[in-house]
Amino acid sequence: MIITRMLESLESWSWQLDGWIIAAGALCAVASALLGPYLVLRKMSMMGDAISHAVLPGLAIAFLVTDSRASLPMFLGAAIVGLLTAIFTEWIRRFGKVDEGASMGVVFTGLFALGLVLVVQAADKVDLDPGCVLYGAIEMTPLDTTKFFGGDVPRVVITLGAVVLLNLTCIVLFYKELKITSFDPALATTLGISARLMHYLLMTLVAITAVASFEAVGNILVVAMLIVPAAAAYMLTDRLSVMILLSVLFGIASSVVGHLSAIMVPPIFGFGSTTTAGMMALATGVLFVLAALCGPRHGIITKMILRRRVVAASQHKKSDLNAVSQWNLLMAAARHFLNILMRIWSLRKGRKRIVEAPCHDDGGKKCEAALQSHHGHRGETSTPFVKGVLRQP
Repeated sequence: MIITRMLESLESWSWQLDGWIIAAGALCAVASALLGPYLVLRKMSMMGDAISHAVLPGLAIAFLVTDSRASLPMFLGAAIVGLLTAIFTEWIRRFGKVDEGASMGVVFTGLFALGLVLVVQAADKVDLDPGCVLYGAIEMTPLDTTKFFGGDVPRVVITLGAVVLLNLTCIVLFYKELKITSFDPALATTLGISARLMHYLLMTLVAITAVASFEAVGNILVVAMLIVPAAAAYMLTDRLSVMILLSVLFGIASSVVGHLSAIMVPPIFGFGSTTTAGMMALATGVLFVLAALCGPRHGIITKMILRRRVVAASQHKKSDLNAVSQWNLLMAAARHFLNILMRIWSLRKGRKRIVEAPCHDDGGKKCEAALQSHHGHRGETSTPFVKGVLRQP
């Protein structure tokens, strides 16, 4: 029954619509996943959240200044505010002597509140929906098309494709610099690499990606694309290059699975439909849970199995040690017994040697004296035996 409903929901599948939706989600995920590993390694995961919230006043100011919702002014306004967010956060952290998380909270909450006020003011003149800015409208992607190489291509796909190329180019050109500054900024400075410049370059790319992703997943759910695939990849590997590749693959998989789930899952529970952006973010969460459970080194289940193997190996080793210690005790007792036998045999051999010595000159008096001195006192010598031996012809 459930499978039948799922198949019925796929009957309305259209590559002209659903294909472009998946393409937009995948490009958004790839653009975000290329930068996510660096944010995770720098422990700046919430910077994507801060920038995605703080660019809201840039959108509103760009609209109020130009009185238009054209993509270029909105994009430039949001990108500039996003870069200012990174600069203000670093400035407060450095000169205010506060934690980086606290500085992010101060900056993005203030700018986000300002953006909401400006959006409400702008909403009186135009249908600028705050919910669309927050949650995105990826389902409407195929409706806004433009001519590209003779065909109709959604404008969001072109924008996100350009952002993917920009992020990929910057990572390829500055891979070594970004890697060193992410792990050890002091070492990068010693080697002549400007850690501050790399930081602002990364923040600029994050701001551009967040702005370009507004129409796909919104400025809140873009955080899931920036952080969750990278965090899932971090659970599976310790190499940066592999981590970037896995985060990209997880982002693409979450986009495909998320859209298919948005089509197939709601009919199972009696609902008509659900938001595709939300299901994409949920898919990234499911992938992270699987990675956290089954990771080869950091997975919870893997650690439990390894812990049990270590305990079993230690118990087996302990039993082996007990057997070895018992064998050593047995061998030590056998060696001690052999030593006693050897000493007794040596004593008897020495006594026989003394008894059989030739003593014919003085009638056996010297042999009796030797035997007495050998036994320690006179009472131990058997005179008849000695005399009998000495008087042999």
